Amino acid sequence: MSARISFLKNPDPCNHLSGYKLRYGTDGYKSFQNLFRCFNDGRIKIKLQEIELPRCSYCSVYQRRLYICLICRLISCSSHILLHTQLNKGHDIAIDVERSELYCCACIDQVYDPEFDEVVVSKQLTELGMSVKSGDDVVPVRSNKKRRLDSQMILGSKFLVSPRDRREKWSFPLGLRGLNNLGSTCFMNAVLQALVHAPPLRNFWLSGQHNHNLCSRRTMGLLCLPCDLDVIFAAMFSGDRTPYSPAHLLYSWWQHSTNLATYEQQDSHEFFISLLDRIHENEGKSKCLYQDHEECQCITHKAFSGLLRSDVTCTTCGSTSTTYDPFIDISLTLDSANGFSPADCRKNTYNGWPSVNATMPTLSGCLDFFTRSEKLGPDQKLNCQSCGEKRESSKQMSIRRLPLLLCLHVKRFEHSLTRKTSRKIDSYLQYPFRLNMSPYLSSSIIGKRFGNRIFAFDGDGDDSSSSSSPSAEFEIFAVVTHSGMLESGHYVTYLRLKGLWYRCDDAWINEVEEEVVRGCECYMLFYAQERVIQKAHKELSYQVISMADAFPFADC
Repeated sequence: MSARISFLKNPDPCNHLSGYKLRYGTDGYKSFQNLFRCFNDGRIKIKLQEIELPRCSYCSVYQRRLYICLICRLISCSSHILLHTQLNKGHDIAIDVERSELYCCACIDQVYDPEFDEVVVSKQLTELGMSVKSGDDVVPVRSNKKRRLDSQMILGSKFLVSPRDRREKWSFPLGLRGLNNLGSTCFMNAVLQALVHAPPLRNFWLSGQHNHNLCSRRTMGLLCLPCDLDVIFAAMFSGDRTPYSPAHLLYSWWQHSTNLATYEQQDSHEFFISLLDRIHENEGKSKCLYQDHEECQCITHKAFSGLLRSDVTCTTCGSTSTTYDPFIDISLTLDSANGFSPADCRKNTYNGWPSVNATMPTLSGCLDFFTRSEKLGPDQKLNCQSCGEKRESSKQMSIRRLPLLLCLHVKRFEHSLTRKTSRKIDSYLQYPFRLNMSPYLSSSIIGKRFGNRIFAFDGDGDDSSSSSSPSAEFEIFAVVTHSGMLESGHYVTYLRLKGLWYRCDDAWINEVEEEVVRGCECYMLFYAQERVIQKAHKELSYQVISMADAFPFADC
């Protein structure tokens, strides 16, 4: 590892992995190196030469998730991996055949080991025409011939390999780089991919506005999340395409959020909020977002901060009490009563697009629901100053000021305290790639309330008309999706770069069609103002040149 980021620390392995390495060292890892194969989509998988289709040794099923024991090389499916551990003492560590990741059968979770990661990455580099010097950075070597790609269908696969899938990863836009799963950390990788390609954040870190080499917190030996992100941005835009391991960021986040310091799967939205809060605090800005009408100037709030207006109206006299609250994202309710499941969506398509149905949930419907007038219950009566007593009231939300980056969180997880149950909503949500937020601004909402008459309400009539005001036109640049069940799901991010869509699934990245993105179970939608997108494209080229000179290749 280079001295440039020698302070990076990997998370400690579980006790079972530590015990395995004490007994066998890394010889077991190296014995699998010849079984690793780099496929056309860039994934590293285990290919047993004597077995065309690997099957579970207990049930002979090959369609489930399969694991191969590091000690005896017995193959087990996800249903029988625990049985194998119970029958064979000490056989706790296995390799995921499909993903080439370590799995602890005793912990029932993925585990991370940098030495195993080095074996996998070195195999990938070899097939990509690169070499690795022990103890040094990864360096490219000129190959005598281009990598030849198989143009035929992958045997045993249900899908054909499209020309886009066969495209070399080196032709992808700069900044596209996979992130290794460090043990159920897909929730973190999904959010990081979105933040790395968020224009204001990308420009902030690539322009050196927070340099980890100059940070006072780092020189004092203190943890600093903005420094960790500075290293990640440098690595992502270094030009290196091999998967990167954000281990130090995970470690730092654990120190700041001790209640979440576990290898268990976490929620991407919770991680997003927590990470932005920690960045805000580590930058040494005011803990209060709005203090004496002064906005926080940290990069978190410059990019994501907006302002909500809440009007509580007395139903007796009509007087209104108005309050303003800052926000960095908006959580939207997804009504699943008449919704389509992803399976229904795939069945009801026309030319790849979901068929139009009146009952299909839409993003505009969710925003209408968020800004509707809602009658408050009897236990929420307004202390009306005009009436001099508590009265029944109604409440209506609207957006006073839009942020540069708009994060919309779709509430797919429901938790009932009375029933003590939890469930995931799998309904399909139709959302646009270009979003006009004008109907949800305070000026529009209040105008409708008064019959579209023009009034001045605390300046709300001017929040979108001024040429210097933020634009209400947004373009999508990232979609975080969740697939699977509540307890055992998986997060994937889709990025829109230069008009094309890319699927970021932990360490693997491939280009996909637009219809694939529209048919996914969206969980977090990231939009940017149109002018922000246009400005970012102009600035990025200059910043990338300087970053490439400073960091030719980042540590993996």
